[in-house]
Amino acid sequence: MNDKISYLTDYLLDEMPEYKQSAQSIHDPKMLLRSLMNVRPPMKLSPDFLKVQDEYLSSERESKGVVDVEALPEILPHISLWQGDITRLKADAIVNAANSELLGCFIPCHRCIDNAIHSAAGLQLRDECYHLMTEQGHDEPTGSAKITKGYNLPAKHVIHTVGPIVRGKLTGEHRKELESCYRSCLELAENEGLKSIALCCISTGEFHFPNDEAASIAVRTVRDFLMKAESVNRVVFNVFKASDMMIYRRELAK
Repeated sequence: MNDKISYLTDYLLDEMPEYKQSAQSIHDPKMLLRSLMNVRPPMKLSPDFLKVQDEYLSSERESKGVVDVEALPEILPHISLWQGDITRLKADAIVNAANSELLGCFIPCHRCIDNAIHSAAGLQLRDECYHLMTEQGHDEPTGSAKITKGYNLPAKHVIHTVGPIVRGKLTGEHRKELESCYRSCLELAENEGLKSIALCCISTGEFHFPNDEAASIAVRTVRDFLMKAESVNRVVFNVFKASDMMIYRRELAK
């Protein structure tokens, strides 16, 4: 495995020699590789690089452990609640709280979900997003959704949505935009014929949407959607923090 990390790191440093000096200060090989993958802009991908990258990321996926959403207990009919790393979930789709450029997080090893998903999926995900956005010709609007492949994730697809950014007081427009995020993701999954989808806590991290109210909007939107859904029959609320787990348990008990 160390040989694969060395090969991938050397390849990326040859592509981006401007990072060779700063790379010397990162002593963890896995962290260095992830950092270089995070900062790499969209450009042509070598089949040889991708073969080694996919082997490495597949090994990382298996070492973390894959969680099949179909095996999760239902807290309500067709609804599950799970705390952990969303990149471990085997589902038809997981939801990514993206930025408006839809290219992933370029901050090395940042702890946001956007960074985690792109890092686990591999560089093909940024490349597909780049082509989607080039064809679109403008930033992704808040509240809409796009679907891509999952690549090295256990999930078959990633559904990307841009949540509202809350600066100061929460407004009715913020609430409508967050509801639109969840509804757009669910409807896109339904239109694609997907059966399972894992939803993250959109906008509650870097975008500062209050966690309690965000959970209330998410649960209400999912309940309304499932009343008429035909394809989607399993929705997983994925949380990372224990505090969010408590909030969702309370909301789902109402």
